[in-house]
Amino acid sequence: MLKIQVAHSYFLRYDRKQWERGKPYPPLATIQIAALLRQMGHEVALFDAMLADGVEDYEGSLRVTRPDVVVIYEDNFNYLTKMCLGRMREAACQMIAEARANGARVIVAGSDASDHPDAFLAAGAHAVLIGEGIAALVELIGRLERDPAVDIHAWVSGMAGVATLENGQTQLTRIGAMPPDPRVVGHPAWDLVDIEAYRTMWHERHGYFSLNMAASRGCPFRCNWCAKPIWGNHYNQRSAQDVAAEMSYLKQTFKPDHIWLADDIFGFRVDWVTEFAAHLSAADGPVPFTIQTRADLISERMAAALAQAGCAEAWIGAESGSQRVLDAMNKGTTVADLITARARLGEHGIRVGFFIQLGYLGEQLADLLATRELLAQAAPDDIGVSVSYPLPGTKFYEQVKAQLGPKTHWQDSGDLAMMFRGAYDSDFYRCVRDLLHEQVAIQQSEPAGRTERRTALDTQWDALIARENAHRNRDATPAPASSRRIALQLR
Repeated sequence: MLKIQVAHSYFLRYDRKQWERGKPYPPLATIQIAALLRQMGHEVALFDAMLADGVEDYEGSLRVTRPDVVVIYEDNFNYLTKMCLGRMREAACQMIAEARANGARVIVAGSDASDHPDAFLAAGAHAVLIGEGIAALVELIGRLERDPAVDIHAWVSGMAGVATLENGQTQLTRIGAMPPDPRVVGHPAWDLVDIEAYRTMWHERHGYFSLNMAASRGCPFRCNWCAKPIWGNHYNQRSAQDVAAEMSYLKQTFKPDHIWLADDIFGFRVDWVTEFAAHLSAADGPVPFTIQTRADLISERMAAALAQAGCAEAWIGAESGSQRVLDAMNKGTTVADLITARARLGEHGIRVGFFIQLGYLGEQLADLLATRELLAQAAPDDIGVSVSYPLPGTKFYEQVKAQLGPKTHWQDSGDLAMMFRGAYDSDFYRCVRDLLHEQVAIQQSEPAGRTERRTALDTQWDALIARENAHRNRDATPAPASSRRIALQLR
């Protein structure tokens, strides 16, 4: 039996925007791995960075647990880990150094580590797992259990999908993206999480308590900008009965008021959602939950099934109100899909949020105004706005990687900086973001005073449009050859 510490490096305090938002969730993938290692018979401890004060807390945890092995396994269900935020990479590298100084062997896994293993090996990691890495992790732990004194070279050598350092050079035989590993089953190691610390923060900030779970791993769709270093385009869905049983377990054990279902795409098939609702009804009923989904999946039956299952809110990757931009993204949805999906969900009392992405290749002012028009027509309850972010391994990244220079990652999620030469500079997109948020806020506000706010908003839009030329990049990245120019339609 080995003493293993499982950890992650997403410190909420290092991300000002998310700290102010105050909606922390336990590291789901991390505690799934903790459960797997414990099932293998090992003594497992957790260092949960989410609510820690900072990296300085980590050294103390090492002194207490004195692990043989540290597994820094990032939470693959936290979308911010896909963005490989610079501050979190710095934290991970500091944790690696601390673990090495305390005599532990160090294994690292996550999106950033899969894309850039060199950075983590240089910090002292003995092995970096590429992708989900379950098979390699099980083999590494097995080798060490069989021979606790095995030298580092013999311990890490001869495994595909594992990056190691040999004579100062990275050694790696890459493997293609693998389907989600079937060994990750059962409940995550919830008992290792300080649930009351999460409950306290949620109640202090929002007056209710939310927990997270996932019904699937992966996403089968092929948007040009979405990186998938963990599962590629594989998608694995748990049984509806199993997911319903876990929701009932969380409800009875921790009594959350709400659940965030962290799947990239929840439900997918309406028959599965209908069965899920039936199992919940036969047990002790659902907990209100929030999902992420796609507009083209929201049929009338799907909207009704989601409502029956207890879905309170659905976030849709709308991205843009311009069909030209959606097509350039290979999104596979239409503007009409977005408007219809929002209406169908709303008819069943489900709140709807739109994720909006600004600045994609070839996007022009007319496309941005089309997004403004989409929000006016669809009237979502909420929006999240970002700018196009070049993630390694994507078609989009390949088109702009020569422009990235030294800044290849945001430092934190509030950065909202353009890292390639889009049509406009970062300040312009930040202004558009603020105006879109104000538009949705006005649409959701009480009628009293709405006219004055709309007038003020129109004035701000007119002012921004009047000076848009000053924010243009003269050497903007050209649109893909398949994109067509469209005429600018002003109000």
